[in-house]
Amino acid sequence: MLVLMLMISLHVSSACEVFPFLRMGNSTSSATARSSPACVQYVQEMVTQNCVVIFSKSTCPFCKMAKNVFNEIGANYKVIELDEHNDGRRLQEALAHMTGARTVPRVFVNGNCIGGGSDTKRLHQEGKLLPLIEQCAPCCAASGEGSGAAAK
Repeated sequence: MLVLMLMISLHVSSACEVFPFLRMGNSTSSATARSSPACVQYVQEMVTQNCVVIFSKSTCPFCKMAKNVFNEIGANYKVIELDEHNDGRRLQEALAHMTGARTVPRVFVNGNCIGGGSDTKRLHQEGKLLPLIEQCAPCCAASGEGSGAAAK
């Protein structure tokens, strides 16, 4: 049985896909963990309450790329660092369900997912990002200073 389990794990990209109990990272007790609907609601609240939201991981170079773009143009943004959040894994699963992509960053502008770090940089280079931000409420548009307020 053990040999079969090991053989199966070699045929998938991660043992976590076959053996979810081996997952590393953000673990929480079932009593305090958010359910998927609660995570979806949290994501919806964040993107509704903030013009720009970046669901990120603190060591991800593509996440840093996205943050740098918003810093460059002086836009305020909210950051949720999934690797530092108690429900980070569940939030990432909710984001995958909502956006069709599990990768980070997941960048939202004015309530809409614009993609990841490369997508954000491309939109900026094409001159399309700032107009999206300017459609937000006045409190959230470019202000001359970037801010990466982290949410927990």
